Amino acid sequence: MTETHSTVARGDSGPEAARLVASRVLDVPDFPKPGVLFKDLMPLFADGKAFREVVDGIVAYHGRDGFDVVVGIEARGFVVAAAVAYAAGVGVVPVRKAGKLPRPAHSVSYALEYGEATLEVHEDAFTAGHRVLVVDDVLATGGTAEATLDLVERAGGTVTGFTVLLEIGFLGARERLAPRPVHALLTV
Repeated sequence: MTETHSTVARGDSGPEAARLVASRVLDVPDFPKPGVLFKDLMPLFADGKAFREVVDGIVAYHGRDGFDVVVGIEARGFVVAAAVAYAAGVGVVPVRKAGKLPRPAHSVSYALEYGEATLEVHEDAFTAGHRVLVVDDVLATGGTAEATLDLVERAGGTVTGFTVLLEIGFLGARERLAPRPVHALLTV
């Protein structure tokens, strides 16, 4: 494992936030399959001071009154979403893998980098016009993000923002998600 470093850290919240995230990301080669370089953000989550700075930065970027609820994408997105929701004083809604929710749910199936997946959200997760901030840890090809944003909208939420801690820029997910804005603290 190696740390992710960049001589000039860049991100949508400026170089300081980008450097903070970059300093706490570990590269794990060949996970979950050979040829994939996994970006492990667990060191960031484990560092209380750094994690607080990241969460406070996300809330500041979107504004405390810019959203009514935070959606976290399974599974590491749950960590970020819960912290952002708590800091903003709003609720949190999980978007789960198929079969994990106990009540009627909307679902969407999609292709991802190394297989297929289905995501679900409870049918009653949002009221009409609920302003939703969607957060996740890493944005790669954008398949999971696109499916989640579509799912939130189908369930009645209005997506007001999408934030990730780390974006793998060369994979082109921003273009895939356009015209929806993407906010990434670190883009590599």
